[in-house]
Amino acid sequence: MTNITRRHFGIMAGASLSALGLPILSAPSLAQGKPRVVVIGGGPGGATAARYIAKESNGAIDVTLIEPLKTFTTCFFSNLYVGGFRDYKSLTHNYDKVRKGGVKVVHSMAASIDRDKKQVVLAGGGRVPYDRLLVAPGIDIKFDSVPGYSEKAAEVMPHAWKPGAQTQLLVKKLNALKDGDQIVMIAPPNPYRCPPGPYERVSMFAHVLKKKGFKKSRIVILDPKPAFSKQGVFTEGWEKHYPGMIEWQDPKIHGGIKGVDAKTGEVKTDFTNYKPALVNVIPAQMAGKIARDAGLANQSGFCPIDAASMKSTVDPNIFVVGDASIAGEMPKSAFSANSQAKVAAMVIRAELTKSRAFPARYSNTCWSLIAPDDNIKVGASYEPVDGAIKASNSFVSQRNESADLRKQNYKESVDWYQGITTDIFG
Repeated sequence: MTNITRRHFGIMAGASLSALGLPILSAPSLAQGKPRVVVIGGGPGGATAARYIAKESNGAIDVTLIEPLKTFTTCFFSNLYVGGFRDYKSLTHNYDKVRKGGVKVVHSMAASIDRDKKQVVLAGGGRVPYDRLLVAPGIDIKFDSVPGYSEKAAEVMPHAWKPGAQTQLLVKKLNALKDGDQIVMIAPPNPYRCPPGPYERVSMFAHVLKKKGFKKSRIVILDPKPAFSKQGVFTEGWEKHYPGMIEWQDPKIHGGIKGVDAKTGEVKTDFTNYKPALVNVIPAQMAGKIARDAGLANQSGFCPIDAASMKSTVDPNIFVVGDASIAGEMPKSAFSANSQAKVAAMVIRAELTKSRAFPARYSNTCWSLIAPDDNIKVGASYEPVDGAIKASNSFVSQRNESADLRKQNYKESVDWYQGITTDIFG
């Protein structure tokens, strides 16, 4: 997959029906009163779905997006901010063009979902009725999955796995390090947001240390998993660009992560205790609270969906997209959320306007920057098979690829970011 631009992005990730020349029902042909769609969450899944439902229904559906933040900072590409390749402002987007696309944007917290009355209850007590509801709340952090960790401890040992202040805190702590200071990352167990993300972040840590000329600093990754995404090409890149700086430990090496102590700065494993200058704890994760409180999640903490529509298996009037969903073989990524949102938008539009829907097709690519102009990727196309979303074809970067290919991967990823943020926010 190469040369991803705004022009080509829509086709690759699930093009709009209008772009494909498919029929759209116009507003005048509907009965009295527009059907109502409410979307909770203004990230890659929610904002994409809201925009596409409004656009593909040609105004025939009343679309309301509920999002407490007036600007959205992307978690995807935040590692490039950590590494100094992008500034924070470049990750931040507003909803002006979402509104111009015919979506009502309500900047309020969605407090709960009244499934019986088909209403979203706002934090201020207001209620927003819906005929279909799309929930894209992202993740919540399971702080207690790492003994001793908590929201308070995160102010000392940031997770930075949600965008915003935590990411800025992590960068502040990284930039304050001195040569010889140690970094310890506690990686998350499966499933979690962005499978290659922790390891790209470690690469960015190492890049910053190398750029400063640090010779004595080291990075230790304590991983609860026996393997991780793109491991072979990551470790090859670390050996090439940061020899001796990064040590990855699986459970056989560290013996088990026993916990952290934010007061003393210690990280404890079964075999060794560390007292690094910077601790990045990425705990286990689960679907956002509003989805769990509404009973949309199962015992895993995430929300089961119908593979052909992204419709909740719990409630036929609710769709769940993005990181909160159990989307088969699809990873939890912005690309996945955007792709899933387009399928859900198509199905919702078809149901509410009595128009045609088409077989679900999904796609994803995850790029990871190891060092300047050394970018690796993994991705696949997906479709529903036997009730689950499964990969129909896939690709992954290989060892010993040319420098030109890796440089092209980086350019491709930058083009993709521009394309997907335009697709999400307009």
